Amino acid sequence: MPLHPTIAAVTDRIRARSEGPRRKYLDTMARAAAEGPRRAHLTCGNQAHAYAAMGDDKDALTEGPSPNLGIITAYNDMLSAHQPFERYPDLIRAAARASGGTAQVAGGVPAMCDGVTQGQTGMELSLFSRDVIALAAGVGLSHNVFDAAVYLGVCDKIVPGLVIAAATFGYIPGIFIPAGPMTSGLPNDQKAKVRQQFATGEVGRDKLMEAEMASYHGPGTCTFYGTANTNQMLMEFMGLHMPGASFVNPGTPLRDALTTAATERALSITALGNDYRPVSDILDERAFVNGLVGLMATGGSTNLVIHLPAMARAAGIILDLEDFSDLSEVTPLMAKVYPNGLADVNHFHAAGGLGFMIGELLNAGLLHPDTKTIAGDGLELYTKDPKLTDGRITYADGAGQTLNNKILRPASDPFHAHGGLTQLSGNLGRGVIKTSAVAEERHIIEAPARVFHTQDAVKAAFKAGELTGDIVIVVRFQGPKSNGMPELHGLTPTLAVLQDRGLKVALVTDGRMSGASGKVPSAIHVCPEAADHGPISLIRDGDIVRLDATKGTIDVLGVDLGTRSPAAADLTGNGTGVGRELFECFRQNVGLAADGAGVVV
Repeated sequence: MPLHPTIAAVTDRIRARSEGPRRKYLDTMARAAAEGPRRAHLTCGNQAHAYAAMGDDKDALTEGPSPNLGIITAYNDMLSAHQPFERYPDLIRAAARASGGTAQVAGGVPAMCDGVTQGQTGMELSLFSRDVIALAAGVGLSHNVFDAAVYLGVCDKIVPGLVIAAATFGYIPGIFIPAGPMTSGLPNDQKAKVRQQFATGEVGRDKLMEAEMASYHGPGTCTFYGTANTNQMLMEFMGLHMPGASFVNPGTPLRDALTTAATERALSITALGNDYRPVSDILDERAFVNGLVGLMATGGSTNLVIHLPAMARAAGIILDLEDFSDLSEVTPLMAKVYPNGLADVNHFHAAGGLGFMIGELLNAGLLHPDTKTIAGDGLELYTKDPKLTDGRITYADGAGQTLNNKILRPASDPFHAHGGLTQLSGNLGRGVIKTSAVAEERHIIEAPARVFHTQDAVKAAFKAGELTGDIVIVVRFQGPKSNGMPELHGLTPTLAVLQDRGLKVALVTDGRMSGASGKVPSAIHVCPEAADHGPISLIRDGDIVRLDATKGTIDVLGVDLGTRSPAAADLTGNGTGVGRELFECFRQNVGLAADGAGVVV
């Protein structure tokens, strides 16, 4: 199928925009690759320190050309999604040894759970943890004793941080190995209903806790389609996972076999063999366009609108909000997974999952078919289903059709012709809105503004009965410079209650919403942010704000904002407590949200 003209045009635009930084990046990678295997440059003393604890593997490391894998792990047993990684290093070492190679844990990186910190002070460290993860992974890989790296990470900032590191060390191959989603628990719509009932006082904390524990109940990724599962989709669309690896449950024989297969593949694509596949060759413009298309087709997390530009910049590629918006216009929304529907990712996987979706998008000319991946040449490999045959992974053709058209549909008969992500611009600046879960009659909201500087103030006004009419809730000083750009997911039940009362409601913020943001229209990532004296700092209570997702506009009506002075906020409290002191340099040096809110890249 010929490539869709918009896919081709956006790719060409990205390539032209990125020409200078991409050439510089590739030249840097080529110089590093030309030096050959990194271990060859270490002294005997250097190597002795690196191999001192390797036991029987020492001979393989010192006497032959056996490849050595560096494991970068985000394991901790507080994140359900990362708890399964506890046993992965042993699995990987055993698989490497059986294939004539070796593996070492090169380093650990922090991995915080946004579900734990949601609405708490710790969430103000969340976005910047992405940069810390990239830095920590860089420290681990800087020992230069690894011929390839395997990256163990799943959740919100962890995968983007690891991709930034993988791109920075792009002269060696890298494979991402997932842990998979937890088995299905309490349906997400029932959990959301209990949250709303708690917000209105209909049920107590005991019922809320009961619902939450029944939803988040075991090892693995949370089953809704938020940032963590969007990350896993991206790694498959961009060719950094083994085909079909994303949504296999933890603790199953197939999951372990996929980990073994990924290890074997990592050993086979180093510079010591005949199929050298460095990350710098995989992460090109086409791979990022494929990732963007996957984001739209699945109705993925708005957090990736921040993370993907930061990931791309690490590989010398410059993405812009217009790329997201233009690709969304031609990409069909093929999946309905909570919060865009009632199903969870296990249901999505059972209905045909990513393999079916990739095949459909390839047949529609909406994906680059000729990308280089860790599994081989061409994205067609990712339409296959992994099977466990005599203890090893084999691949078979997928079903070729959806097994549940209420969850997953073909590209020719999608849930919506539009991917559901739209760039917004106007006299309030630039931002984005995700509409895949927003009813069409709410795509245009025009109402008086009510301005807040914290999400707690919004909740207080709601509890006091002050929010009784149509309203645009403006929550500013929530950008990366102000307080690290925490998610405002805690507002979701409150706003949903107002909307369910029949009011016209929208949110406008320079902050983020959750990867699971849903049915309330939300203009997010508005920049320049209030701390940069962006237009959002000029809004006053009662101003009429119009959010139009159909035209991609966001404006204050009937007001000359240029005649006003920016609002001020007391941000002194944002710098202390729960580790915020350690991140002052990040807040002072962070870039625009539209550029990825990056610090280290």
